[in-house]
Amino acid sequence: MRDDRQGCLSGLLKLFLVKKGYDWSQRTFGFGNGCFGVGCGCLLMIIFVFVVLGILFDTNFFRFSF
Repeated sequence: MRDDRQGCLSGLLKLFLVKKGYDWSQRTFGFGNGCFGVGCGCLLMIIFVFVVLGILFDTNFFRFSF
């Protein structure tokens, strides 16, 4: 039997690192920076939502197969 699922600590570590990366990128490029105070915050939020969903549900959004 092949079990490729990640462990609980591995998933929590990935989520922690994603949160730190998200916080840093929002401070640097996100809301409040750029024209009209929007900056790249919306784009960064969408990207990080896909990353978090990929970690939580163990999916690869870039693998296309039929």
